[in-house]
Amino acid sequence: MEEGAAEPDDVAAACSSPSPEVAEVPETPSETPSETPSETSSGEPDEDVAARSAVRVRLLEAAPETVRAKVAELVAVAVGNLPVADLPPPVRPVARFAPAKRARAGAGPLLGALGSTAGFATLVVDWWTEERPADWRPPVPDPVHAAAVAVLEGREEGSGLVRDLGERADAGRARAERDAAVARADRLEAEVRRVTAELDRARTAVETATEGSRDEVAKLRARLREQGTRVRRAEDEAAELRAAREAGDGGLRAELEELRRDRDRQRELAAAAEDRARRAADDLANARRASVEARRADDARLALLVDTVAGAAEGLRQELGLRAGDTGARPAELVGAGSGSAPKARVTDPAALDRLLALPEVHLVVDGYNVTKTGWPELSLAVQRERLVAALAPLTARTGAETTLVFDGAGITGVPTHSVRGVRVLFSDPGVLADDLIRSLVGAEPEGRPLVVVTSDRAVVDSVRRQGAHPVPSSVLLTRLSRI
Repeated sequence: MEEGAAEPDDVAAACSSPSPEVAEVPETPSETPSETPSETSSGEPDEDVAARSAVRVRLLEAAPETVRAKVAELVAVAVGNLPVADLPPPVRPVARFAPAKRARAGAGPLLGALGSTAGFATLVVDWWTEERPADWRPPVPDPVHAAAVAVLEGREEGSGLVRDLGERADAGRARAERDAAVARADRLEAEVRRVTAELDRARTAVETATEGSRDEVAKLRARLREQGTRVRRAEDEAAELRAAREAGDGGLRAELEELRRDRDRQRELAAAAEDRARRAADDLANARRASVEARRADDARLALLVDTVAGAAEGLRQELGLRAGDTGARPAELVGAGSGSAPKARVTDPAALDRLLALPEVHLVVDGYNVTKTGWPELSLAVQRERLVAALAPLTARTGAETTLVFDGAGITGVPTHSVRGVRVLFSDPGVLADDLIRSLVGAEPEGRPLVVVTSDRAVVDSVRRQGAHPVPSSVLLTRLSRI
């Protein structure tokens, strides 16, 4: 019997065996359900149905790829002709595939449904036996077809067909490998025979050479030695090829792994270098932005200072009634006349506060709780804040002064419920007093800008006065606000 042909007994068994309907079991033993449904149409006991289902799963697992592909092809043909409602949910999308694509692209869901969906294999077998019985059991079945039919019907005799096909597939691969090795060995042997024949011819030429042809004899001997070396090299190469074939490609795999590790190291180094370059670029961009922002802040402070000085000079000129070009008495004319500067008058009434707020570019800083606890101590802190913000808004709009309202941030869970335009509200950070925030605001202003600080805190009054600000008692501001 030729290799690849099916044994007559197996083929006959595959063609003549009945096609019972069996309950389906999961594809792997670990997923076998606790109960196996019986197929009443076959009339077999539940034990036989379960046995055939187990045989089908085992045969599918042991079947070579050719048998699995044939099983998928048979199931795909039946699926294309069965009602979609009778198909398992995983198989329904496959039924919409084109016939040529269904067995190839849907093999996974089709084979999986055979082992996991009860009754699906029975539907396939019934369709074939009823609609195309001649194709299901051809007169001379091909071994792969017979094995696929045995798998779908869950017959135990299918084990022999599946085993034989698997052994033939293994034998075919072994024969292919053996034939390749034999062909290589034949080529090497032919080369050895050719070199040996050439060596024999050279020896014959040396033996027949005359005494007067010593130079030619020397050349022939050298050629003979060369041919002998080539023969030995060919023999060594044949031995090495045989050893390499037996040992496998372990060395190549090790070298490939080493190359892959080296490639990964190079990638890591390149990624680290790119990361360092990216961080350096980010640092450079941040430095440039910081430089631009610092320059912009300095320009703004300088412009504000220039505007403040110009406005203050113009205001003083108007307040003193001086005309442009009128310089008054020269300093030399006042020597000996007794001169001196009077100390600044204390701000004790709203009129003096109005004069300060009329100065150009004036900045009004208010100690929030110091004012509210003086004016409305009976109210809650939140209501005090909202009332002071609402009262300062009209004064800010009327005078045009920049107004900053400062509160202690300790215990604050939210900002005032509404914000009035023109009044800046600041809360000190946790652990920082509002007094320190006021001192920081005064220190941040350029020298020469008019600053008015409303507070009755003696320590704050002394410190802001040393910094050049005008302190105003909280009661004066409250009196001024009551007139709006």
